[in-house]
Amino acid sequence: MSTLIIMESPTKAKTVKGYLGSSYKVVASKGHVRDLPKSTLGVDIEDDFKPKYINIRGKGDLIKELRREVKNADRVLLATDPDREGEAIAWHLSVALGIPLDGKQRVTFNEITKNVVRESIKHPRPLDMGLVNAQQARRILDRIVGYKLSPYLWSTVRSGLSAGRVQSVATRIIVDREDEIRAFVPEEYWTVDALLESPQGEPVKARFWGDKNGKIALSNGDEAQAVVDASKKAGFTATEVKHTTKQRQPSPPFTTSTLQQEASRKLNFQSGRTMRAAQELYEGVDLGPEFGGVQGLITYMRTDSVRVSTEAQGEALSYINEKYGAKYAPPSPRQYKTRAGAQDAHEAIRPASMKLEPTKIRRMLSVDQYRLYKLIWNRFVASQMASAEIAAVSVSFASGDYIYRANGSTVRFPGFLAVYEESTDDEHADDERENVLPLIEEGDRMVTNDVVPEQHYTEPPARYTEASLIKYLEELGIGRPSTFPMIVPTITQRGYVTRQGKSLLPTPLGETTTKLMKESFPDIVDCQFTATMETRLDEIEEGERTMETVLGEFYTGFSAELERANKSSVKMDVPPEETDLICEKCGARMVVKTGRYGKFAACPNYPECKNTKPLEKAEPAPAPAEPAPAIDLKCEECGGDMVLRHGRYGYFYACANYPTCKYTRPYGQKIDVPCPKCGSDILTKWGRNKSMFYSCVRYPECDFSSWDRPTAEKCPKCGGMLYHKKGKQLLICKTEGCGYKREAEDEEK
Repeated sequence: MSTLIIMESPTKAKTVKGYLGSSYKVVASKGHVRDLPKSTLGVDIEDDFKPKYINIRGKGDLIKELRREVKNADRVLLATDPDREGEAIAWHLSVALGIPLDGKQRVTFNEITKNVVRESIKHPRPLDMGLVNAQQARRILDRIVGYKLSPYLWSTVRSGLSAGRVQSVATRIIVDREDEIRAFVPEEYWTVDALLESPQGEPVKARFWGDKNGKIALSNGDEAQAVVDASKKAGFTATEVKHTTKQRQPSPPFTTSTLQQEASRKLNFQSGRTMRAAQELYEGVDLGPEFGGVQGLITYMRTDSVRVSTEAQGEALSYINEKYGAKYAPPSPRQYKTRAGAQDAHEAIRPASMKLEPTKIRRMLSVDQYRLYKLIWNRFVASQMASAEIAAVSVSFASGDYIYRANGSTVRFPGFLAVYEESTDDEHADDERENVLPLIEEGDRMVTNDVVPEQHYTEPPARYTEASLIKYLEELGIGRPSTFPMIVPTITQRGYVTRQGKSLLPTPLGETTTKLMKESFPDIVDCQFTATMETRLDEIEEGERTMETVLGEFYTGFSAELERANKSSVKMDVPPEETDLICEKCGARMVVKTGRYGKFAACPNYPECKNTKPLEKAEPAPAPAEPAPAIDLKCEECGGDMVLRHGRYGYFYACANYPTCKYTRPYGQKIDVPCPKCGSDILTKWGRNKSMFYSCVRYPECDFSSWDRPTAEKCPKCGGMLYHKKGKQLLICKTEGCGYKREAEDEEK
């Protein structure tokens, strides 16, 4: 009997096909095949919010081919992703391909490994319409908000704007934080540190705490100086020494949001980059015959559960005992509690097999894949290890009527810290860790070297980073694992938020739009209201509410707000974003405008003054990880300076004397290898998909280009140029018929 398995991803389909016999055929739908139309609302509000799905444009031939495969198969299994969206795609496939819904056609894989795939196929189930309807409700909610609100924003703020349900709340949170920072009034406070020596001559630093009546806050220099003078006169004596042993517990294995947070802190990955690499690790990577070919390396990466299977725990404990010794294993397997309101359908994100250590398969992975896999591996192993034992000591010193304190700690037994320690957004969190104090006993008289006062000011709350925003949204109950990765990219792409390093700042457009939304649509940008809607979607999934009821309750209030807003709409002006450029025609400070090919500087006195200038960039937007080279070039035609410009097809160098001189040169950083075809410079360039490649500076006269980095090393087999394989630790020869390759020593290249 022939069985047809339909999946979403061609990569995943290829991996699964390798685990099954000849009676199975595995094909891919390449994502969704049906969706709401883009040109209209696509939802019949009067008919219980009935959606009007259509086949996605460009998928017609694929749907025909899938229908032929379904017709020729004896059995069809739908193996899309194991979440709400995957369940909805399976349902859309069943409708589009004419697959009956009364049978058991649904299978899911929490990990893409041979045993799990084969076992899952033995236990198909019916489609879960609770999951399908929950996803449909989310899609319809977002469609109603987007298509009903956007025209209102066009008429009141600016044409071309769009609104989103979760994205609007995220923008508001960032705007509110910026308002807090602006309204913050710093308050002065002082600290006093005593620089002491123990009787054995070892240095000790103690900080002023207070007196016998309690802690004292020093609010000005006079108060601090009074403490300093009294302490210098009285000296210091150790009055109390406390020794304690604390246990630090490991963090649970990753969920989607904690993975994104840690990848941001430790690897400097944005959420989209994290999820792309995680998707590749889940779907499968070709590890070669030594490790069984194509293997899925992690469990499903969209989850908010910290649950781990008994089998996985057993593998982890065996690995810990063998690698680190029995004392690093906990007395009993660790159990972690999933937070309230989280979905527990899948395990936490963990390695699919403890046999595939990151270091063993490093050369088969891209740089991003290896770094993320190692992070997931270390977190999971640490989560199953013994607690760390921290020896802490606290010493109190008397100085007249005043009390000073010093705290220190040392790691007595590292436990899980031998493998992994969770990062934090607090810059000062590690200040007191591993602060070792010398041996001090009660009654010891200390030598006073100095008593130092220092002025401080309270600091405003920190701006959100992508990691801290996702953490806060999760705490509020807003968004789900499948939605987190798109929140920040969406609001930055729409121009509501911009990045400054890792920090997220609202733009004038974001602040204006948020102000309007808070006045006209308070529910849409209300955190509690949005979190409640997420709960309603969960209730649809569990069968406690119907999709029609939830949508009806939402639309009743939303339509009333929309009607009131349209009656009282007033055009709002977005404050211009000023630049440091001065208009040489009228002397005004130029502002940022957006045109067909991106942003540019324009005179604010338009139309009286129509002067414009390009905005020069310090580094290229398509590849922020690659620093722009210093512009020390000279024009080859007139000898003038060269500047970095941005045009329709990206960045380029141009003569500063334009339009008198129109000389240009391709943008890119020169590498220390000559072009193998003509001997000219080779430059790094960026394609339209934001991927870096290498090209001759004389292009198109010389057509040399390569995705792989040329090196100065010659092939020992044929004498040709060796290339560093993109994303791999391999040197390869591209000479036809040669085939030489070996492991590269320099990963960074």
